[in-house]
Amino acid sequence: MEIDYIENEVSILQPPAAQRRRIRPVDDAHPFDLDAYISGYSGRTALDRLVHIISTCPTLAPQALKLAFAQIEELRDPTLYQTVMNAYDAVADLPEVQLPPTSELCPVNTVWCEEVTKKNQAERTKLEVELKTYSNNMIKESIRMGHRDLGDFYRATGDYTQALKHYTKSREFCSTSQHVLDMCLSVLELVIEQRNYSHISSYVFKAEGALDTANAAAASNSTAGSAAPPPKRSAERDQVQSKLDFAMALFHLGQANYEKAAQLFLKIGPPDSLGDWIGKLVAPGDFAVYGTLCALASMSRSAIKSQLTGNAIFSAYIEQEPYVRDLTQSYLSSDFKNVLELLERYSTRHYVDIHIYSHVYDLTNLIRNVAVVLYFQPFQTIRLDRMSAAFGWTVDEVEKEVVALIQSGQIQGRVDSQNKILKARKVDHRAELFARAIKIAAEIQSTNRKLLLRMRLQQADLVVKPPKSRREQDRAAELLQGD
Repeated sequence: MEIDYIENEVSILQPPAAQRRRIRPVDDAHPFDLDAYISGYSGRTALDRLVHIISTCPTLAPQALKLAFAQIEELRDPTLYQTVMNAYDAVADLPEVQLPPTSELCPVNTVWCEEVTKKNQAERTKLEVELKTYSNNMIKESIRMGHRDLGDFYRATGDYTQALKHYTKSREFCSTSQHVLDMCLSVLELVIEQRNYSHISSYVFKAEGALDTANAAAASNSTAGSAAPPPKRSAERDQVQSKLDFAMALFHLGQANYEKAAQLFLKIGPPDSLGDWIGKLVAPGDFAVYGTLCALASMSRSAIKSQLTGNAIFSAYIEQEPYVRDLTQSYLSSDFKNVLELLERYSTRHYVDIHIYSHVYDLTNLIRNVAVVLYFQPFQTIRLDRMSAAFGWTVDEVEKEVVALIQSGQIQGRVDSQNKILKARKVDHRAELFARAIKIAAEIQSTNRKLLLRMRLQQADLVVKPPKSRREQDRAAELLQGD
């Protein structure tokens, strides 16, 4: 299949919208193993990623379609057939793409669809009747469990609106902090599946409050009884805290706050601390990609050395994606050409990820800008052809990149377009010192004038005094503070 892909050189100066819409290639220059990648996921997340791969990589669309149809029959939502086929047909309609029709690849299992629809209807009726019975009997704990079960059912059948409604409704019937914590984790799983990042922070804060309350209650109980439970509670807290850190990291990633996202990704505990979220929502290799890209785009070298390369727990995630270690080492050793080559080589791996694909262009731009700034720092003057050799760009591309960084204030210098030389701007430290001293003196002078004016107003009795009751309250407060 021949597809008109956008050339790598053009992507350097391409606007974000066009960059995010482009079709990603899968070839020797951009390797990607679909079977190995999708084996790390299960359930709805695996299907969502396959649908995204169909839309992003037409080369893999037939293979991804077959895997998606097989995955659907492990779920409980027959409407997913239509979702997958719509994504496939949208790609097949592109003028530069030629794909076989879905009927030739794999037919829809109509018998399974009818059976699952009947089972879903029967279970829905059963759960609604049970909830109504519990509500009539005013059994608080049973009502909570009824809303929870209905939330799980609607989530499994793809009705996220009703699922969120029942999860949040169960909050009214929670009798312990552990119940509130379970509700918050269920909602977090739901919104992460939806990729509705704006709702994550509020439920993380609620979960942290419930977690603190649960731990305080457990600590008080342990002091009254035996001393055996605390280690178990501590392990449970670490597991929940890792899930909350991951959720908040996704929230900051969704807000394009890459530095905070990097700090939280690097703070996450070992894979077993995330429990069933590994595979259901995320794979260990994803942490390596998310954390490394966000760290390289937003953190200093010293922070990267201490928090990323010196992080034994995060190294376990990096082992899942070996190229990430090469990327980090090349960045720290100032081999920026290799950094950019690795980012381009594994760009398909980044764009097929459902959480980070919309940020890949911005992250790559930030990493490239930081690399140019770091490369120029030791020099007073440097020829642009030397920079082009260091980054693998043409001289014109280097000039455009440097001019953009000068205009944004990231590089203090100027470009000699005639001789193709970048010169650092000379800074007069003596003049800066005098300017700073004059500014501070002016601020002190202004403050003194205001103080003198207030003193004269008080001497002339032109200051409005507070009411007598207010003065007595202030005096009482001063006396209490003095005691």
